[in-house]
Amino acid sequence: MKKSNLFKIISVIISMVILSGCAATGGTGGDAEEAKFVIGINQLAEHPALDAAREGFVEALEEAGVDVEIKYQNAQGDIPTSLAISQGFVKDEVDLIYAIATPAAQSSKQATSDIPVLFSAVTDPVASELVESMESPGGNVTGTSDATPMKEQLSTFAKLDPNFTRIGILFNTSESNSEIQVATAKELANELGLEIVDVGISNINDIPQAMDSMIGDIDGFYAITDNMVASAIAIVADKLNSAGIPSVAAEGSMVEGGLLVSDGISYFELGKQTGEMARQILVDGKTPAEVPAETAMETTTVFNQQTLELLGLNSDHEVFQGAEAVGE
Repeated sequence: MKKSNLFKIISVIISMVILSGCAATGGTGGDAEEAKFVIGINQLAEHPALDAAREGFVEALEEAGVDVEIKYQNAQGDIPTSLAISQGFVKDEVDLIYAIATPAAQSSKQATSDIPVLFSAVTDPVASELVESMESPGGNVTGTSDATPMKEQLSTFAKLDPNFTRIGILFNTSESNSEIQVATAKELANELGLEIVDVGISNINDIPQAMDSMIGDIDGFYAITDNMVASAIAIVADKLNSAGIPSVAAEGSMVEGGLLVSDGISYFELGKQTGEMARQILVDGKTPAEVPAETAMETTTVFNQQTLELLGLNSDHEVFQGAEAVGE
């Protein structure tokens, strides 16, 4: 065989090997088995609801067979730290950022206009200026909202006692997510014949004093999805239960923490919804602008058995019918 022909054969073989290697390591838009993606998770704080949103997200990707490397960081409630985390993910050139809670999502959007950003645990993505609309997010950001059925939840107080009129809400004044919920609660309260007694805090250490100032002035307490309050829900619950004040929570993990009842969302399931959106972006090759933002698909009713007994209530009451008991 001539040397020139031998060289041609070797060249063809080398080319085939290179092409085969490229196909095996393909990028966004291929099958799940064809690529490994790096996802940076920016979580604002550590508490059960946000933890569940992260766990559900990861499980959804595992169930879909998407090969991912997770880089998880927690800002411990500090917004500048949240921005630094997102900037670090941009520097690392991750394939996608998953931002859990409104400040984390806002920080991630500020850090990049190129890398896809998915959010969860954001009550109003439009008012928080994360998306242009739920149906058409625009830009590089989309995700899932933790908006709860607030009117139905506030209506629970009248079912517990028709004489209840003054409902307390504790909220973080630095979190736009919370301010939006308080404003919505006040509008709905007018329709329901209720009055909202809201107390703002700026530091978790303010919670005991804030609760003490509120206790004597309210008939019931409504816990919105506020990250600072959720981080100290055991303190809030202890204050309320000691005073014999019933509480309704926007989501179930707060009931596990000691509040009375919730017909609210599951953050784990919300995280799974967001994980499916990540699959669409990483595997199917969609852009965030092509993936509409979503709300929770269903709610779950739970009540705290110990709190119910402490308040002298009966599980046969209509509020607790069909609900799951926790905290037994």
